[in-house]
Amino acid sequence: MIKKEMIAMLLAGGQGSRLGVLTANMAKPAISFGGKYRIIDFPLSNCINSGIDTVGVLTQYRPLRLNTHIGIGIPWDLDRNVGGVTVLPPYEKSTNTNWYTGTANAIFQNMEYMEQYNPDYVLILSGDHIYKMDYEVMLDYHKSQHADVTIAVMPVPMEEASRFGIMVTDDKGRIHDFQEKPSEPKSNLASMGIYIFSWPVLKKALYALRDQPGCDFGKHVLPYCMEEGKRLFAYEFNGYWKDVGTLGSYWQANMELIDVIPEFNLYEEFWKIYTKGEIILPSYFAPNAVTDKCIIGEGSEVYGEVHNSVLGPGVTVEEGAQVRDSILMQECYIEKGAVIDHAILAQNVTVGSHAVLGCGENAPSALNEKIYSFGLTTVGEGSVIPPDVKVGRNTAILGVTSPADYPNGELQSGGFIIKQEEKDGDLS
Repeated sequence: MIKKEMIAMLLAGGQGSRLGVLTANMAKPAISFGGKYRIIDFPLSNCINSGIDTVGVLTQYRPLRLNTHIGIGIPWDLDRNVGGVTVLPPYEKSTNTNWYTGTANAIFQNMEYMEQYNPDYVLILSGDHIYKMDYEVMLDYHKSQHADVTIAVMPVPMEEASRFGIMVTDDKGRIHDFQEKPSEPKSNLASMGIYIFSWPVLKKALYALRDQPGCDFGKHVLPYCMEEGKRLFAYEFNGYWKDVGTLGSYWQANMELIDVIPEFNLYEEFWKIYTKGEIILPSYFAPNAVTDKCIIGEGSEVYGEVHNSVLGPGVTVEEGAQVRDSILMQECYIEKGAVIDHAILAQNVTVGSHAVLGCGENAPSALNEKIYSFGLTTVGEGSVIPPDVKVGRNTAILGVTSPADYPNGELQSGGFIIKQEEKDGDLS
């Protein structure tokens, strides 16, 4: 039997419904971030930088883009004969065939994968957070406390604590109470969804809870371990960590990359973020192009103006076009005279000449006020915006649209256009 001290199980199967049309065709961990990266690059890079060479990636919702990106793990040095990265989708069994119904259920369905490595410890990760963490330091803490379970936590403002799972600890860091999004929090230590389990403890808990519908770590496994008298400890993390699960937090995290002194540095030599590199031509900036405070991806061509924005690879901004305070993913094409202001465009979006995205006053979204807010214009993958139209704020567009979709040439703030033939699932 192969023996590994610690393996990682990376949960990457979620739709990310709070990102609306951005996840219409791909899982949240596959979404572009910071121009050239994808969200899943961060936990994968953390693993190899921490010396973890065995990673199971659990996929479910629209996995093609994610699977293609991961491949056999070459960019992260995870193409190993023993261990490496393995994509773990749900699969048909002789009995009890199910989709993953919860975070812990997904791990339980891959018990055979974990058992082949007979690990001492199992690291549970989410595939949708932006951060750098040395998991080896967390493991050292786990060992020093003789812990059964160690949970990474981060201090948050007390007024925001009710949004998180909260850990209540004693002065030695041992957890004696767990509150799931409490109305009256007893602590400000928020769970980051990163766990280290001693393998026998995890195995016993998963088998004990195997019939629990929608078995989840926060709701079921951690309370079970506490009831069993296990030693649960909080590992406090004080670095940069961002849950990019909403359009607002996703936009903000990208914008933070282009600060004069960025809070989160993508380019540190001692802790590199790795990604699948494409062979792309160099970028081109025309003599009259204007850019400031931007990230511009490889192969982009800029003839107009780009201000305070993040552009992925292969983006074209034609002469007279203006892009401000926006995120444009790979292969977007902005035609002459178009204006993009405070918007998120998924990949392969075309904006027609002299169209304006992001104008007027804010108004509540008629599609879903909780998702389409923050004053953003959000356009899904492969969409086409015709020339000369105006699009307001807190709007959503998905599909190839025509002038007829814009009454009086305008999609007012709070409106949406979801072409039915493009719609797969609930984007609201």
